[in-house]
Amino acid sequence: MSANAHHADHTATEPHRPGHDVHDAHAGHDKHEGHSPEMFRDRFWWSLVLTVPVVVFSEMVQEWFGYTAPSFPASDWIAPVLGTAIFVYGGSPFLKGAIREIRDRRPGMMLLIGMAITVAFAASAATSLGWFDLEFWWELAALITVMLLGHWMEMRSIGQARGALAALADLLPDDAELVTDGGTETVAVSELAVDDVVLVRPGARVPADGEIVEGSAEIDESMVTGESRPVAKTAGDRVVAGTVATDSAIRVRVKAVGDDTALAGIQRLVAEAQQSRSRAQVLADRAAALLFYVAVGAAAATVLTWLLMGETDEAVVRSVAVLVIACPHALGLAIPLVVAISTSLAARQGILVKDRLALERMRTVDVVLFDKTGTLTKGEHIVTGVVAVDGDEARILRLAAAVESDSEHPVGRAIVGSARERGDIPVASGFTSMGGRGVQATVDGDQIAVGGPALVSERDLDTGPVEEATSLWKERGAAVLYLIAEGAVIGALALEDEVRPESRQAVEQLHQLGIRVAMITGDARQVADAVAADLGIDEVLAEVLPEDKHSKVAELQHRGDRVAMVGDGVNDAPALAQADVGIAIGAGTDVAIESAGIVLASDDPRGVVATRRLSHAGHRKMIQNLAWAAGYNVLAIPVAAGALAWAGVALAPAAAAVLMSASTVIVALNAQLLRRVELTPTAGES
Repeated sequence: MSANAHHADHTATEPHRPGHDVHDAHAGHDKHEGHSPEMFRDRFWWSLVLTVPVVVFSEMVQEWFGYTAPSFPASDWIAPVLGTAIFVYGGSPFLKGAIREIRDRRPGMMLLIGMAITVAFAASAATSLGWFDLEFWWELAALITVMLLGHWMEMRSIGQARGALAALADLLPDDAELVTDGGTETVAVSELAVDDVVLVRPGARVPADGEIVEGSAEIDESMVTGESRPVAKTAGDRVVAGTVATDSAIRVRVKAVGDDTALAGIQRLVAEAQQSRSRAQVLADRAAALLFYVAVGAAAATVLTWLLMGETDEAVVRSVAVLVIACPHALGLAIPLVVAISTSLAARQGILVKDRLALERMRTVDVVLFDKTGTLTKGEHIVTGVVAVDGDEARILRLAAAVESDSEHPVGRAIVGSARERGDIPVASGFTSMGGRGVQATVDGDQIAVGGPALVSERDLDTGPVEEATSLWKERGAAVLYLIAEGAVIGALALEDEVRPESRQAVEQLHQLGIRVAMITGDARQVADAVAADLGIDEVLAEVLPEDKHSKVAELQHRGDRVAMVGDGVNDAPALAQADVGIAIGAGTDVAIESAGIVLASDDPRGVVATRRLSHAGHRKMIQNLAWAAGYNVLAIPVAAGALAWAGVALAPAAAAVLMSASTVIVALNAQLLRRVELTPTAGES
């Protein structure tokens, strides 16, 4: 509603703590289904302890290092017994995974590992029975131990990346102070119900979403919005579970608990995004499946070739090395780890990724289309100009504020707020609303009226003394209110929707990234053009009805543009759904916006820039990881098969396991570098 128009009508089920069951710890990485980092850790250490004597008593190792191990009656059985124990205990996670992949008809890395260690065990056992002249137990033990170490490190990395969910759950206090007739009572957060009133002391966290009913405080909302500065909140304002009252005590009436809170919604979004499959993940999965057949074919060819050459021992060793080196371990980790890190990193910045594909598409966007009201602007009027016939503009503002002091309308509050910033406001009496024309009251014995053009026309008043200023305001699309006293216009005020201070920076930074910026609004053309000129926007779509916004997005797409639509997620829903990327902004307390692929928890439009940067950085890491993981296998498999044996270059199975694990570590470390990407503007940036 415009400023002028305003004067025309001036008159439970027990909840549970969210986050404890919103996601499976390893979803999206199902080769480890049912396993934990602790399980791999324990099996690694026990296998390492058992591997040491196997290696120490190995004749081959003794020859390499020139020592002689102690000899006693049972020393020949150390390697077979301990090697078998390592195969059964340390190798069981891989064998179970291999069986599951066979059952699911989805061959992958666990089947490759299972085949490698099974062949190695069979060859070792055959050697102990005298069928081969091949010492292999120490290789089997080292192979399994290195594999366990690699998987432990991998799962630790995944767990750390997904720690954002656990951190969000930890933001909720365990207890709350429930306000009762006799004071307060400490209760578990899970016992709170809607309409309960809780006391939040200074420095304490809000236990549930609600509304302040008493008191005011600076609230730290960084866990929701990513904004480090506290936000002033008073009676009637909403607060979110997990936020902190930094300086004063407040009483909050509970409006949502358990899974209905914003915090639980954020957790769901993060979990879903980390589990969702991206295009790159599909590519990696296909490559991993293809690699299984390549590895099996290469191993079979290796065995056949060496057998034809009469080298039975080499046939076994080389085939095991091929199966080990071909494990698509790094390939399987390349994408999930980047996804987990990028989504948790985004969540800490107040960027909630609902759709992985939307985040991937963000890097290809040509045009960012912002809704104006509530997105680039605050959706709240401020006084942008004052003119006085006698030159005393401060007096005009004070008189207008005095008349509006009893008003509850946003326009009236804007005038009062502006005047209070400049000093005291006179006391008014006899407030009256004149339907459709304006309001009036008595101030210091004089009757003062405040109204728009309709009131001036009704009283047939001359606006000439303020016409020069008001004409300029009207050209900008500002709403103009006149002050009338003793039958004459004594001054005027201009009111405009306040532009967010961050909007200009967001537009400038998008331009620096080579992206065009457009704005869509239902406001009049002159209003839209004024805001666009102020912000440096490239294209303006004005006077667009809410139901027509999606068609305007489609028009941009039809001319070849890839469009990201940024809106408040309410009346912009069709446009958000139509766009290549839909971004809902300012949804800190309403994270379940179905029409958007990405949700910015804060009102800061610079989050769009951060989203673009994250999209580019994440995609770059995915491609780097895929290139390394695939390239490593292409180069390593022929070497493992013995293609360079003529040059004296050979790759033992244990060495292959080390290289395979090293490849995984490289991929994991490269993904971790994503944490160093600057998503928010740094000092010196616009």
